[in-house]
Amino acid sequence: MNVKHTLIALLVSASTMAVASSFTPPATPAAVAQAGKLPVAVHYPGGQDSLVAHLNRSIQYPAMAKRNRVMGQCIVGFVLNEDGSISNLKLLKEVGGGLGQEALRVVQLLKFNAPGYSQQYSVPVNFKL
Repeated sequence: MNVKHTLIALLVSASTMAVASSFTPPATPAAVAQAGKLPVAVHYPGGQDSLVAHLNRSIQYPAMAKRNRVMGQCIVGFVLNEDGSISNLKLLKEVGGGLGQEALRVVQLLKFNAPGYSQQYSVPVNFKL
């Protein structure tokens, strides 16, 4: 009887390990940003390189952040509407020193091509002195 219970326990644990190893959690915005792939860049004219260049060009470093040498990455979440407009902007990660508000302002300036459907995206905005 003891051998029978041991075999059943081994089978159950093996099947649980197989299911657990096949599960991959959804990617977080930070993981996507570190991988270097921005899904929203598909809808931006010129692709990801053009999107990042526009963000870097449009940033006006806040005086308080510059004075206090605040650097880092802010992540802005938004909904890309069917017509290419942006709505529901929210700050998912802020560094401080006014950088979050600047990241919101810069992302709000972005103009996307109309994807034909509505979807939620996030964009990392890097601040470096």
